[in-house]
Amino acid sequence: MTEQNQGGRQAQPPADPRTSWATWTTQSIISGPGGVTTAEVGPISGDLTVHTTWVDGEARLTVQYTGALDWYTVAGSPVPAADETTARAIHQAMVNGVKTGRGASAPSAGT
Repeated sequence: MTEQNQGGRQAQPPADPRTSWATWTTQSIISGPGGVTTAEVGPISGDLTVHTTWVDGEARLTVQYTGALDWYTVAGSPVPAADETTARAIHQAMVNGVKTGRGASAPSAGT
């Protein structure tokens, strides 16, 4: 017997949650002059860690002093990211932005 939904169509199993989110962390990035701009405390610089979470069609970018407990939202985050590949590219662009410094903020989705 096949399960059916209220519309009389065959019920589909829920999407595999492993395919609908992802995270990346890059540690110990020495920021360029001017560092990264955060929503909470303004610019931070030095030895930084970048973390990106891709969920619900957006890349959420955070940064911390490497080894610290507090995470800060990167200015301009979240960034629309329709798929995991786009979100990974946004993460890498943010890592590159940290290295450049100059008050780096979240890269655009077209990165």
